[in-house]
This record gives sequence, C-alpha cells and structure tokens, in this order.
Amino acid sequence: MQDQIYLLDNLIVLGGLRYDTVHRKTTSPDVLFSPGGTDVTQDEDALIPRVGIVYQPIPELSLYASYSQSFSPNTATTSSGNPLQSERGEGYELGIKAELLNRKLFATLTYFDITKRKVAVTDPNNSFFSIATGKQRSTGVELDITGQILPGWNVIASYAYTNARVTEDTNPEFVGNRLAGIPFNSAGLWTTYEIQSGNLKGLGFGFGFNLVGERQGGLPNSFRVDSYITPNAAIFYHRDKLRLAVNFKNLSNANYIEAVGTARDSGLYPGEPFTVIGSVSYDF
Repeated sequence: MQDQIYLLDNLIVLGGLRYDTVHRKTTSPDVLFSPGGTDVTQDEDALIPRVGIVYQPIPELSLYASYSQSFSPNTATTSSGNPLQSERGEGYELGIKAELLNRKLFATLTYFDITKRKVAVTDPNNSFFSIATGKQRSTGVELDITGQILPGWNVIASYAYTNARVTEDTNPEFVGNRLAGIPFNSAGLWTTYEIQSGNLKGLGFGFGFNLVGERQGGLPNSFRVDSYITPNAAIFYHRDKLRLAVNFKNLSNANYIEAVGTARDSGLYPGEPFTVIGSVSYDF
C-alpha cells in the first residue's frame, strides 16, 4: 500500500507499507556423510514501512527527506548447510534537487545513511560457503548533474563519497573494516556535442571518463586494489531515423580491477582493455 498526499501546493508527503513472506526448503540427497539426506525449512516475514516528504520553496527547487526499510532473502548457506537469515536494512536520505537553465539541466545533491544487517559474505575459512556479518553501514554524499548546457551540448556527471564499513559483528576482526570493493571516492563524466545546423548537422562527438578510488578486499581486509581511471570517447551521426556510432572504451588501455569481492583467490574481476564498438540503428 502506498499513498501520496499534497498537504499544500508545495508540500508532498508519501507513506507506504509492504508485507513480505518467504518460505524456503533446502533438500540434500542421501550421501556418504549424510545418510538419509536432510531437509531444512526456513519461514520468515517482514512488514516494511516507507515515508518521505518533499518541499518546494520555489518551483525549480525541491528539498526532500525519506526513510525506508528493506527485507531481502539470503540464498547462501553456511558450511554446516544451514541457510542464512534474510538480510534486513534501513536507510535515511536527505537531498536537494534543482532545475537549472530553464529546466534543461538537473542537479541533485544527496546525503545517505544506510544500515544493513545479516549481510552474506564469503566465509574466510571456506570460500565455498558464506557467513552473515552483524551490521554494515554506508554513509556518504552523492552529486548528480544531467541535462543540456547549450543546444546540442549534453552532459551526465556524478561524484560520490562513500564510507562503508562493518560496524557490529560477533567477530571483532570484522568491526571497522571497509566493505570489499567500495571506494571512498568515485566519479564519472560523459558529455556529447551534436552539430545543430549546416551540412554536418547530426554529426556528434562524445568524451568522458570513469574514476574509481582505491578499494579494500577481503573480510577482514587483507588486500588492497588500486584506483583507476578510464577515458572514453565516441563519434556518432544522427539524421532522421538513422543513427551510426563508434564508441571507444578505455582509450588508455589501462590494466585495472573492476570488481572486488571478499575472497582474494576468486573475487577479483579485471576490467575490459581498449575496446571499439560500432553500432547502427534505425527507428521505424
């Protein structure tokens, strides 16, 4: 259930309630170390609230705040064969949204505080199974800008500072550790310009980059992965319903680790090298 109410012309309140129920049965076959097999049944439910408020002092500016909870079943199991309890979470968000340049450019600045409990991570003693951490908390600030700066000139830009750590756990080695693969700083930029008139109308160029800061791996943190930046570019032509494009990814052909997990031997995923992708599309 969800409802949105206008208390005033410029003041909106949203409230919602969701009920989840999960039934899970895990059946193990008859094997040498488990004669007769085993059946493990798990039943859980949760009532999930959501509230939010938006205030617009002027039409181009919105101030908002929200609170929500989450419930997500864990599919992982422990080394003893028992299923993990479902992941629970709650989050707060405060932000400002602005519409600039006659509502052609949009900017959002957000502060977030998200806490999760019973999050499945790789068992440090057996990488084939999982354990659940006591509590993980992520706080930070995110800035997003998207829209048109001038006719034909578009931009998508973002920056995020995230402090994500284990804050409580029965294993004291985990407490204070950074979450695997989450950098303090990350940013991205993609901007394009398309010629608006003349014989070259429809010809466009794009340039941007992805930047990801240094990250920790393992839990407890046992290794570090360096930061990286990958520049990207594009050339495209758009006329009527036809679009031709060539995209260039990782122009510098940098060697980097794109994703980091909780296990050093199986949780490192390299990023793509310099790549060229051509595409043709036609709208009917």
